[in-house]
Amino acid sequence: MNNFAFYSPTEFVFGKGTESQTAELVKKYKGTKVMIVYGGGSVVRSGLLDKVKKYLDEAGIAHVELGGIQPNPTDPKVYEGIELGRREGIDFLLPVGGGSVIDTAKAIAMGIPYEGDFWDFYINKVVPEKAISLGVVLTIPAAGSEGSGNTVITKLDGLKKLSVRTHGLLRPTFAVMNPELTYTLPAWQTACGVTDMMAHIMERYFTNTEDQEVPDRMCEGTLKAIITEALRVMKEPENYGARANLMWAGTIAHNGTCGVGAVEDWASHFMEHEVSAVYDVTHGAGLAVIFPAWLTYMASHNVGKVAQYAHRVWDVPESDDKKAMALEGVARLKSFFHAIGMPVTFKELGIEHPDIDLLVKKLHENKGEYVGSYVRLDAQATREIYELANQ
Repeated sequence: MNNFAFYSPTEFVFGKGTESQTAELVKKYKGTKVMIVYGGGSVVRSGLLDKVKKYLDEAGIAHVELGGIQPNPTDPKVYEGIELGRREGIDFLLPVGGGSVIDTAKAIAMGIPYEGDFWDFYINKVVPEKAISLGVVLTIPAAGSEGSGNTVITKLDGLKKLSVRTHGLLRPTFAVMNPELTYTLPAWQTACGVTDMMAHIMERYFTNTEDQEVPDRMCEGTLKAIITEALRVMKEPENYGARANLMWAGTIAHNGTCGVGAVEDWASHFMEHEVSAVYDVTHGAGLAVIFPAWLTYMASHNVGKVAQYAHRVWDVPESDDKKAMALEGVARLKSFFHAIGMPVTFKELGIEHPDIDLLVKKLHENKGEYVGSYVRLDAQATREIYELANQ
């Protein structure tokens, strides 16, 4: 296990009715003028947005709104939010929603105190040093952005989907997490969230760092729990226990605890970012296509951890034929994805003829000659993985 520093300052307020504590949490973390950031669909229809505004009003906390954030969030809304925040003198951001809303709020939080273009942070031109504080009311367990220091935004000019990762700067001060708010999520959105959180764990699990027994077991146990609860919630959408377990799994999948001391991979996420940037597909559904293809490639190039994953997560019997074990694990992963309604090929994702040349070109333009660390992948390797996803 490598040396590491782990910092996770977010206060998680979890359980039934916890959204009623939003205003007192904003006050606790010194918010006096708030920008509420939201998508506009379910938070409006469910009445949650009106509730949050009512709590803020009753607490005497001034607020403005930025709505209309779309899945795969793009830069125009960030620019709009930065301008609004500066004009109104806001000192706290309150995203109410899922990962897209939270990631947009984080980009705005960096952009308000920065004199240049916020996109500088995403192209590694500048390292962010200041950000407006934010808290979260979570409605979609998936991205884990409520507990991470990360944000992903797509720039429409060139369709560049890039991330900023900070050690602590962008971690929310608090995250309100009421599993009841997820009861009305469509099965598709629930399944995409499940896939995303599983991928966050696997990006950390597939490492060449040795002596990762505790992180490995945390990854494996959490993956098995997600698998169990996902199948349960598909049958019983208002099962509080299943929703609660999935909501908490989404947080621990991406707040760093599962990857301490290890060199992480992230090639699958980078490859999927190009797919969702070009074709505007849901991130979790794209991952359901890319990750099995990545694992299939790894079965022939670095089989050890893939065979271990097959045995410990998917109960594939141990064998001297590690590649066969690994491929059986991939088959069981695909069967699970199908069971929760996820695609596992480009065609099932609705992309009949993916432009693999374009995907490979954009990937390596954005991420360099090599991506990943479990096996360092050049353009020939990533092309092969995209082609495996097309079979």
